[in-house]
Amino acid sequence: MDPVGIIIMLAIGAVAGWLAGQIMGGGFGLVGNIIVGIIGAVIAGMLLGPMFGGGLIGQIVSATIGAVILLFIISLVKRAT
Repeated sequence: MDPVGIIIMLAIGAVAGWLAGQIMGGGFGLVGNIIVGIIGAVIAGMLLGPMFGGGLIGQIVSATIGAVILLFIISLVKRAT
């Protein structure tokens, strides 16, 4: 992957992680939000596939849904311990 693609992936991850943090009522800071957003994008890619199209907005929506799912799972694990 070229450097521009990596920067775009990080930006989408940051936006998706921030949105997910706002939706779920919490966040992990900038770096944590980027990580949650990127992992959320992977989760959404496996669960949703190309449901929202391949554009920038579709990728952000998909990654946000995946990040919300990830934050929900993290909250369940935190609550159980």
